[in-house]
Amino acid sequence: MGSVITASVPLMEPPGWATAQRALFDLLDHAWRRFADDFTDSDGRLRYAGGLGSRDGADDFYEAFFNWPQLYLLGGHEDLLAQSERHWEGVTRQLTELGMLKDEYERGYDWFHQGESLLLFYFLCMAAPDRWKHRARRFADLYVDPRHGNYDPEHRIIRRPHNGSDPDRRGLFDGDAYPWLPQEARTYGFPLEWTVPDGADAPPLDRDPRLGDEMRRRIGSGDTAVNLAASGLVLNALMLTGDPRYRRWIAEYVDAWRDRATVHGGILPDNVAPDGTVGGLLDGRWYGGHYGWSWPHGWYSVGHAAMVAALAGAAATGDGSCLDLVRPALDEIISHGRIMTFMEADSSLRSKWTVQLREDVTTPTLHVPFRYADRGWFDYNPMLMAVPVALWHHSASAADRERLERLRSASGYDWRVVRPFRNKEEAGHEEPWFAFLTGDAPDYPERILAVAQAQVRHRLARMERYRGTDVPEADIHLWQQSNPVVTEALVQLTWGGPQVIYNGGLQQARVRYYDAVARRPGLPSSVAALVSCVDPEATVVDLVNLDPEGARSVIVQAGAFAEHSIHTVHHTMCENPTWIGGLYDYGHGEPVVTSAMVRVGGPWLGVELPRSTRIRLTLRLDLHSRPPSYRTPFDDPGTEETS
Repeated sequence: MGSVITASVPLMEPPGWATAQRALFDLLDHAWRRFADDFTDSDGRLRYAGGLGSRDGADDFYEAFFNWPQLYLLGGHEDLLAQSERHWEGVTRQLTELGMLKDEYERGYDWFHQGESLLLFYFLCMAAPDRWKHRARRFADLYVDPRHGNYDPEHRIIRRPHNGSDPDRRGLFDGDAYPWLPQEARTYGFPLEWTVPDGADAPPLDRDPRLGDEMRRRIGSGDTAVNLAASGLVLNALMLTGDPRYRRWIAEYVDAWRDRATVHGGILPDNVAPDGTVGGLLDGRWYGGHYGWSWPHGWYSVGHAAMVAALAGAAATGDGSCLDLVRPALDEIISHGRIMTFMEADSSLRSKWTVQLREDVTTPTLHVPFRYADRGWFDYNPMLMAVPVALWHHSASAADRERLERLRSASGYDWRVVRPFRNKEEAGHEEPWFAFLTGDAPDYPERILAVAQAQVRHRLARMERYRGTDVPEADIHLWQQSNPVVTEALVQLTWGGPQVIYNGGLQQARVRYYDAVARRPGLPSSVAALVSCVDPEATVVDLVNLDPEGARSVIVQAGAFAEHSIHTVHHTMCENPTWIGGLYDYGHGEPVVTSAMVRVGGPWLGVELPRSTRIRLTLRLDLHSRPPSYRTPFDDPGTEETS
């Protein structure tokens, strides 16, 4: 396993962040058990007696558990992994019975929603790679193997916006018209808005060309930018198997979209006709595809899918320029930014921002356009920070950090403020986390852990209110709205990474941990961790053993997938025991803390933590110096798969 160091600095006064972190682990263990008792049956499925009347809904069943195995990977209770696997199996059987899945996979739906569905699966693969490898390969082959009907290697496109395991599922809806509800129409508008002449009366929804034959013909076939998230599914299989077929597919598909963006001045288009031409079905428009720039979410869907693909391309090929799939579009929307209050903006995501901004909805701040149509840029919102933070975290480049600093300077609200909310992505606190990493918010760990506690307790109250509810189809979001597992704080503080990109991303992290005695991922019991800096030259990690009696053994891994190498580690030490004082001393002295340096030269570092000790590790990392994989420090180094 390589180098092992032993902590020797005594733990005198446990830091508040350490005790709060372990208290959060304990509360989460209670909370997920309560949710399972309240809302699931013995085989893991959700208690639901209804049907599903459209193609939508599979994601809502899986999303209720998306971060449960993530919590296990962080150090959640030992039996949480088996519980998470049981829920995936139960929900998969349930959705198959409801007609949503074929061969355990989505029959055909857009990747904005498929990406959400797959987060639970990805974390299970990460937690138990041997058990999930076969499914990962089978699911990825739906796209990599053209015989399944999803991929056209000649034109380097995924053939249709709704894709999956059922090649017979065509178009975007069953029946005569897209099931667009009046409230959704008021919020997001319509696709193909230019097909109804200006000044004409709006036709009834069931006979609206924007929702019927024109929609089916123009955006129901060909590729769309949100399909880029499928690269995450293929990367997952690559890391599990090492099969070069998956690397070649990711490179080919990501490069195809990069080429299309280059032709359009670097801005990623959102649609490709079946013959490989951008805008071929939309009278030449580079915008207007399904879940693209015009409808319904714009950057919220396009940007996140492109980020998933950019990270997958960089991980699979080692080519950091894959991130340029995202940067020009991001900088373009920033260039159109305006200073205004949120109350003045034309945002279609009002329910998201009113909670996240709270009192700052009336504070002038930078808003950027999320959508583009014939009338130009529109749908102004504050910047979602998931993409720019993911770029900076992966590249560690000065330019990507400088973009974050510019966004902060243009922000009218204080990035150090930690607001109490839990959004759908279980993210949104990137700004105060970044402020902490820059040394500007030293109390962030205690504050975000307090917010996390509050959100768990809020969810427990919501669960109590809705326990025993006969859930109607219209309210199937109840489960994800009641999921009490919160992981954003633990991901940021212990792994030094942002929360996973919700629409199909794989985890980013500077470090992860294994319990060396239990031979499982995650922090051992009574151990707390804090990453306070993620610069490659100085990734700083504090480890604390709160147990007054027992020692703990931790393995620190460089990267979420052992993709980094630890060049050297400087660590604190205390070799002088005189701080204890004499038998008749009424107090103790100050421990004399010194440091030492150890060369590591690999992805793993062992740390022995005797009872009531702490250690600070300053790791010099060689970023992205190793192929990412699901290998662990317990694997035989000679057994890595290459085919």
